[in-house]
Amino acid sequence: MAAILAVGIATLDIINTTERYPAEDEELRAVAQRVARGGNAANTLDVLAQLGHDSRWLGMLADDAEAGRIRAALAERGIDCRHAATSPGSRSPVSYITVSRATGSRTIVHHRDLPEPTADDFAAVPLDGLDWLHFEGRNVAATRAMIRDARARAPGLPVSVEIEKPRDGIASLAEAADVVVYARAYAEALGYGDPQALLAAAPPGRLAFCAWGEAGGWLRSPDGACRHEPACPPPAVVDTVGAGDVFNAGLIHALVRGETPVAALRCANRLAGAKCGRAGLEGLGGASA
Repeated sequence: MAAILAVGIATLDIINTTERYPAEDEELRAVAQRVARGGNAANTLDVLAQLGHDSRWLGMLADDAEAGRIRAALAERGIDCRHAATSPGSRSPVSYITVSRATGSRTIVHHRDLPEPTADDFAAVPLDGLDWLHFEGRNVAATRAMIRDARARAPGLPVSVEIEKPRDGIASLAEAADVVVYARAYAEALGYGDPQALLAAAPPGRLAFCAWGEAGGWLRSPDGACRHEPACPPPAVVDTVGAGDVFNAGLIHALVRGETPVAALRCANRLAGAKCGRAGLEGLGGASA
């Protein structure tokens, strides 16, 4: 079992499943609804906990009733959140998600009125005994400072960064990490039509990955060589909410165990495919083999 700390957000997700995605100004009845704890880093840790790892989360929590639900849900899933910071007077972030049963795709409207964790918050977290450190690429300046702090306090601790959305200066996080995971949305926002083009232009000398949905995943090793592994689609796509977070968990799970980058990509594809075939994240612990 590895000790893994992830820094990012945890949210309250309100997920409505509809037969199809509604047209503008249409009233459409949901066929199912569930409320769950979400957030990229928290979802990744959820799966890692199922895979037997010591999962720890650092993020910001509000002091409202929803924050209590988020904290309880993290603990229920075996995620240690004792070092989470609290922002008095703030509201918990909520994602309103519509899942189309016709396609399995999801559309998200996210509301956030909560500060990001600071470098000082990170400095208060002990790093002794950690085997892996993962960051969402969010508050760029603070995240850079956290990575510098980690390098100083825990030399040799592997650091991964997820780069999901374009943000000012976010490429600098790729230069600071050992492992970089690029999202398809990030690549397309920058005008790249395929993952190989993005990876070819990414900062050299790092292990980099990019998932591309049903087309599978790509990796670029530090020497610049690229490799593709096909997707592992489920018999039917049920729910893609959190599939990218599950992909990240598969990579970390394999890499922290000393497996090769190719084996890690295969593991990530298997887990992400298994997730798309079910609602929620439950029961993914046996899907990595």
